[in-house]
Order: sequence, then structure tokens, then C-alpha cells
Amino acid sequence: EVQLQASGGGFVQAGGSLRLSCAASGLSLDSYVIGWFRRAPGKEREGVSCFSSTDDTTAYADLAKGRFTVSSDNAKYTVYLQMNNLEPEDTAVYYCAAGPTCNSPATFYSNWGRGTLVTVSS
Repeated sequence: EVQLQASGGGFVQAGGSLRLSCAASGLSLDSYVIGWFRRAPGKEREGVSCFSSTDDTTAYADLAKGRFTVSSDNAKYTVYLQMNNLEPEDTAVYYCAAGPTCNSPATFYSNWGRGTLVTVSS
């Protein structure tokens, strides 16, 4: 059974940092890309970042560039999202999911795990 579980969320003040983890089981990180997405209160889901273990490529939405870094530890089947300089606008539930490529739309992703809540206070 394929499972992805995001964790590491919490409460942080503006300017602070958090590292989210996406633990994968039942799938090979070499066969899928792992995307990070978020849904803020009252807003639609949006893409944040993506990591491909196949060619060690990364992708970032404009909201994440310069502040967030995605990486993986294949031995631990885990993908991380390091978030620095957090802003209140980053408050959201963050999810990870498996997809075919980092250019694929969110509808092509599957195995959405239960998200992790990030709250950034001003």
C-alpha cells in the first residue's frame, strides 16, 4: 500500500523556519516525483515545490523561490521541505503527493497524505 505522510508543521513567528518531512512507503522515489502543495484557509490548493530523485531536479513556485528548499534522503524514503523566512501568508495545510513529473498538474498527483498545518504569526 502506497502511503505518503507529511509532518513537521507547527506554529512559528514571521521570519522563522520549519522543516517539513514527507515519508513515503510502498513506492520508489526513483519512480515518482514528490510534490509539495498547500491549501490556505479560504483559498485553493497551490503548488509549492517538487523533487525528482531520478535526475535530482527541483522545481519551485514563485512563492517558494529563495525561501524554500526541497531535498530528499532516499535511504529514508523521505523528502524534505525546508522553509525559511516564513511569512503569515505561508499559513496553510501542507501536503505531499506522488506524481509523474514536476511539470504535471496537481490533478495528476496521487496518494495525497494527510497534511501538516503550518501557522505563521505576525
